[in-house]
Amino acid sequence: MENILSEIQALRNSLHQHNYNYYILDEPTISDYDFDVLLQRLQTLESQYPEYYDANSPTQRVGGGVTKNFETKKHRYPMYSLSNTYSKEEVLQWQERLVKILEHDQISFSCELKFDGASINLTYENGKLVQALTRGDGIEGDDVTTNIKTIGTIPLRLQGDYPDFFEIRGEIILPWDGFHQMNEAREAAGEPLYRNPRNTASGSLKLQDSSLVAQRPLRCFLYSLAGENLGVQSQFDALGKARQWGFKVPDSARLLGTVEEVFEFIAHWETARKNLPYEIDGIVIKVNDLQQQELLGFTAKAPRWAIAYKFKAENIVTQLLGVQYQVGRTGAITPVAQLEAVEISGTTVKRASLHNADQIEKLDLRIKDWVYVEKGGEIIPKITGVDPERRGRLEDRVTFVDHCPDCSSPLERLEGEAQHYCSNSSGCPTQIIGRIQHFIGRKAMDIEGLGGETVALLYHAGLIRSVADLYALRPEQLLPLERMAEKSVTNLIEGVKQSKEKPFAKVLFGLGIRFVGETVAKRLAKQFGSIAALAQADFETLIQTEDIGDRIAKSVMDWFLLAANQELIQELKAQGLQLENAVQAEATVPQILENKKVVVSGVFEHFSREGIKEKIETLGGQIVSGVSSKTDLIVAGEGMGPSKKQKAEKLGIQILDETAFLALLKE
Repeated sequence: MENILSEIQALRNSLHQHNYNYYILDEPTISDYDFDVLLQRLQTLESQYPEYYDANSPTQRVGGGVTKNFETKKHRYPMYSLSNTYSKEEVLQWQERLVKILEHDQISFSCELKFDGASINLTYENGKLVQALTRGDGIEGDDVTTNIKTIGTIPLRLQGDYPDFFEIRGEIILPWDGFHQMNEAREAAGEPLYRNPRNTASGSLKLQDSSLVAQRPLRCFLYSLAGENLGVQSQFDALGKARQWGFKVPDSARLLGTVEEVFEFIAHWETARKNLPYEIDGIVIKVNDLQQQELLGFTAKAPRWAIAYKFKAENIVTQLLGVQYQVGRTGAITPVAQLEAVEISGTTVKRASLHNADQIEKLDLRIKDWVYVEKGGEIIPKITGVDPERRGRLEDRVTFVDHCPDCSSPLERLEGEAQHYCSNSSGCPTQIIGRIQHFIGRKAMDIEGLGGETVALLYHAGLIRSVADLYALRPEQLLPLERMAEKSVTNLIEGVKQSKEKPFAKVLFGLGIRFVGETVAKRLAKQFGSIAALAQADFETLIQTEDIGDRIAKSVMDWFLLAANQELIQELKAQGLQLENAVQAEATVPQILENKKVVVSGVFEHFSREGIKEKIETLGGQIVSGVSSKTDLIVAGEGMGPSKKQKAEKLGIQILDETAFLALLKE
């Protein structure tokens, strides 16, 4: 048996090396036939001796595993999206913001191609692939590990001085040659053709049979590490390390020292991209120094230290057939153009956004107009103009609707706003469903076992008409419904029950008051402490709260004036939701920084920047971004800007380093 195990291990080692030579180095050292002979021998031995099974054996490349349901899992490190730009002016403005935050202009950039595919996050432990998640919403993704193992450019086992644990992000792409070959086969079989490589690559990851995935010529380019103590100081170093560990990292990336060099890189690839064997839709520009990245941090949606320069979208002319109107959860009415089907950037476009009534009037749209359409960000189509030589009839001019397309209620337009709104906020079905979907969302009540489609199902079944109705649902009401098995009903009921423990700020955000986002909800919850106090606040009191302007104050007051909303609050209170801040929790944490405005600057050893900010807020402090005469305290880590420090000293502002802050916590 020892001889068998030795042969199996030797075959695995040999095949791993040949895979690396072929897929990563593009330098195969044996023929395909010889490779297949070795692989067949290993498959035979693994079949005869299942006790020697290895989840990362080269035989896993051929697939065979079936996944009926892809489990959704949380990302350890969020996968943020990138802010997009289409002009050099915006890149220069971005650079100016970097200089201002970092307080010096010595910034180098790692410039990389922006691949047009499906994002993936790979987790490695002790040099072996253990998990692969799709990007999903950036917080959670689907586990597609079985399918990912079939892609040759993704190593199942690493080489070199890799860390014990880390994650690496990349893009699954389908090269043009493979895409055309797949379509030729479908055409010969009389099947509909795939529309573009990006959608085909993305759809491949969710095929239930991994052996089908193995047949598709997918590739993966890796571009970003995530983890702690990875032994790299810059993005460009990280790319080099990833290559050494066995990943397919394109050699097109460049380390550039000036914005002028960045523009030259962009100009080169705007033309050269046409000669690439795969699709790219722009250039990703990243601050190279990882410590500077840490200092810059993130917005709610994207890193401040990176930006995507998108190449100009393809512009096509087609005919306008009609206009439909959609209703959002806040009652906002969005016009959508119905178009003669047209191909743009490899996809069929039949609809395009018209934004609002002002846009329709500006374009002077008429049915049967020939219009210019482009994909904004090459994702969302939009109409950018009208061909003056091919106009529709004057009597077919598009006129914005004056009644809700869902409930037929009159529309209203607030002064200073471009959007029209349905006036029937308490009775419009689309608004009701949208509000409940917002309430159960991740940033609000985050109710496990309940999704947007289920909300619509429950509404149309007559079981819910407001968020309060969720808390009165019973299993016997749910079990007869389509797709509601016993386990899913149990999960839904339990998820709703657990949501009663969510803090007041999340409940307030979940109510969906117009203009009250997540940050504003936290401000209001902290300032007023309870829903009752907030409901009684007048205009002057509201606008005295930081970040609350006239528009938000009026919206909050208008919301509480509606009888339906007053009734909703009473129902939620009766159901036991948290409609005031937890006094007991506040009492256990001394509010030693209460009402103090605190600036966080630098990189910390024991905290992430978000972690130290959260700790300061639990102590009663309020995070502010810039140093001013109103600043009470600065918590400074490594790399605090010298001008920020000088300004603080000049103003006499107290500065605590990380050691002093930790001592403060112990006290």
